[in-house]
Amino acid sequence: MYVHLKTLGCRLNEAELESWSRDFHARGMLLTASPENADLLVINTCAVTREAVKKSRKLLRRAQRDNPGAKLVISGCYASLNPEQAAADLGVDLVIPNTEKEHLAEIAIRELALPTMPASAMEPDNYSPLQHNRQRAFIKVQDGCRYRCSYCIVTLARGEERSRSIGDIVEQINSLHTQGLQEVVLAGVHLGGYGSDSGSNLKQLVTAVLTDTSIPRIRLGSLEPWDLPQGFWDLFANPRLMPHLHLPMQSGADSVLRRMSRRCRSGEFLQLLQGARKQIPDFNVTTDIIVGFPGETEDEWKQTLDFVEQAGFGHVHVFAFSPRSGTRAAMLPDPVPHETKRRRSEELHTLAEKLKSRFMRSQLGKQVEVLVEGNPQQTSQGQAWSGYTPNYLRVSLTSAQDLKNLIVPVRLTGLDEQLLGEMADIPLSGGNSIK
Repeated sequence: MYVHLKTLGCRLNEAELESWSRDFHARGMLLTASPENADLLVINTCAVTREAVKKSRKLLRRAQRDNPGAKLVISGCYASLNPEQAAADLGVDLVIPNTEKEHLAEIAIRELALPTMPASAMEPDNYSPLQHNRQRAFIKVQDGCRYRCSYCIVTLARGEERSRSIGDIVEQINSLHTQGLQEVVLAGVHLGGYGSDSGSNLKQLVTAVLTDTSIPRIRLGSLEPWDLPQGFWDLFANPRLMPHLHLPMQSGADSVLRRMSRRCRSGEFLQLLQGARKQIPDFNVTTDIIVGFPGETEDEWKQTLDFVEQAGFGHVHVFAFSPRSGTRAAMLPDPVPHETKRRRSEELHTLAEKLKSRFMRSQLGKQVEVLVEGNPQQTSQGQAWSGYTPNYLRVSLTSAQDLKNLIVPVRLTGLDEQLLGEMADIPLSGGNSIK
């Protein structure tokens, strides 16, 4: 049996896809990158915006069209919010809600009567993301969210907070490192709320991962700005914790933040960034901004642009507001016209590109460690590789050597659409030099 897995949306969806890959592999099913060759199609849907819902539905229709003979299983936020519609309108064989997705492979095999090999035939530890050209693994550490931001449908789809044990997370990371993986990303719907249901917290988790694993690079997924505990920046003194965070702010106007039911104000956020950058060299902060929230005035929009410039974000994800049924924001008065949202989005994109370019230029001339990912492209100058710096900037470099999945010393020499680099003469310490 061949299974094709596809996901839309957040890093947590990516982590879940990785877990399903291991579970299907352990039951003797083979993964295929080609949906046309699959006996089973599994799609992890998204519903964070109306556009994400449209993409989810389009993906399901395409799956049906390209391989009508395959069984189709869906999960994720769109599936959880609209199970009857998905099953009826899109010809889905099985809908597995978010509350049961931890056991998706087991449920799908049982409910669809799929033939499998004995579980002992293909142990999960034999599966590695490296087999599928992925050098970074997303580790799901928790699910659910206690907060109810007025625009957010995901909290309704994901349910109450649930955290994995530190021991399980450490064991998984050690297993992935043994298989050759160099980097993991700790991900959750409400990552900063890790341990709220088990008497633990995120700082304890990160400390344990730094202490009880030796994987070279650890990243954190999206974190709410108000969730950072006392002494959190001290963790970054360990160079294995990468100096990049995605802190979604959503707006730079305090009046809009109140209507969004957000728990951080613009001044608090800027003070937070100042402290982080003072303590952590070359710290990169990225964010999300929602454009055209109901009632957003021109003055409030100007406050957001001023805030983004002051913050100096390395990257900004721009989302035009789309009302989601079931959220309080969907019932707010004074919707912003589509043309105004389009204009403001363009203004923010322009500003964000300027700030991103400024941050990348500030890195020129520095020597950094780059985790090289993927397969190279052949150019007239040789093999073109790419990878990421510790502070999550993409770098392109040329080398005749096989650099895949190596952490190599790179001197940042130029800037195109991304940073350009060349191999540094000084070898890395700690055994991560080129073999």
